Amino acid sequence: MSLSLGFLNAKLFFCLCVTFLKHHFTFSASNPTGLSLRAVLDDSSGSPLYLIENLTIAERIERLIKVTNARANYLSLVSNRDARIHPDNIPMPILREGLFYVVEFAIGSQHHKVKLLMDTGGGLIWTQCVPCKTCFPQNLPIFNPSASVTYARLPCDHPLCKGPGDRYTCFDGFCVYNVHYTGGASTRGTASMETFHFSIDQSEIESFKNVIFGCSDDSSDIFFKNTDISGIFGLSMSPDSMMIQFSSFIHSRFSYCLVPFADAIPRPLVLRFGEDIPQLPPDVRTTSFVQSPTNHFYYLELWGISVAGYRLPFSQSTFQYRANGKGGCFIDSGALFTQIDAGTVGINAYAAVMQVFASYYESKSLRRTTSRGFELCYERPPNYDDFASLTFHFNGADYTVAGEYVNLISPDIFCVAIIKGTYATMLGAWQQQNKRLIYDVGMGALQFADENCVNDVS
Repeated sequence: MSLSLGFLNAKLFFCLCVTFLKHHFTFSASNPTGLSLRAVLDDSSGSPLYLIENLTIAERIERLIKVTNARANYLSLVSNRDARIHPDNIPMPILREGLFYVVEFAIGSQHHKVKLLMDTGGGLIWTQCVPCKTCFPQNLPIFNPSASVTYARLPCDHPLCKGPGDRYTCFDGFCVYNVHYTGGASTRGTASMETFHFSIDQSEIESFKNVIFGCSDDSSDIFFKNTDISGIFGLSMSPDSMMIQFSSFIHSRFSYCLVPFADAIPRPLVLRFGEDIPQLPPDVRTTSFVQSPTNHFYYLELWGISVAGYRLPFSQSTFQYRANGKGGCFIDSGALFTQIDAGTVGINAYAAVMQVFASYYESKSLRRTTSRGFELCYERPPNYDDFASLTFHFNGADYTVAGEYVNLISPDIFCVAIIKGTYATMLGAWQQQNKRLIYDVGMGALQFADENCVNDVS
């Protein structure tokens, strides 16, 4: 028996580069704006899916699960402290750097090239700067602020450095930050202002002045060392993130629709912002984001889970954010497979959900088989398609995933594509296929509806 995952090659990581389809630049909130970005698939040697078709079936599954675990491990290290900013929004190329999404642009009067980690869980935009006290090795040259005539330090009397909404600290006459991550990593430096330059196309560059960012000169235990990445570009709901700084441009809304990964024809992903988001269908569902006390992920209030129409006896508090900083449920397209928290209080939610899947498939007299990484895999009889669905019961909206997108399916074997979560429940990209998803930070809610995503290509 074989589980053919060759169709997954290059499909799962859609951000090698971005071509701008539409662009309208304005800083007037009364002037409607929109933006669409076409993200091209990554099949480069730096991708974890490079030549995946040459691996054995077990090795393919293991690698795909490692991608999800790597993302989860990174998110578990998100800082309990951040920094902040304020302007309007812009477009930028999104590339794939190993296991990480990165944005590429230029900063300063010398148009110094930088690649920053695109982080849905972080706020502070920062890059390494010289002179360094302790800098981690990076492949690209480190930014030299003294060579830029547009560079300026953020003054200590700035509201972000002094006052009730301050995010930074004044030290020796300079506004500074000190960000600590729960995994031990940290970065320190000077809160600064600089001009950011984004390539709209081969002949046009859009520049934004006085973007507040961190000029880091002292970092330790940074996990993306020895790559082109020199810092972080925050996309969370934090007040210092890209989403907030440029919110007047995209009206704090972005959307995507994931073409099914089982499709053998690679297609681009279109990221839509502001008014370029299509009109919502009548059956759109809406659930509010939940504010976390320690980070700015896109948390949702999960009340329960159903498998094949059977609702498990979870209480509404099962998936709440816990006092130890773990728990809760958030959506993240950077993670491939959904994770269900195994550390929920009173009951192991992951084990309970997987037991229902096991009972369902055993009732169909299917034979269990093994596959490295997934807990539940079965031999697939000819023409078998009675796959169990999965429903996340959010506050105010049920998010139902059809069985074909809950499981990883091949002609003669299939696996329940859910893995054990170690600190939270995370709704991953596999279970977002053929869904229109709209992150509306202004509304404070996630909106979703079923859609044939193959049509969302222009």
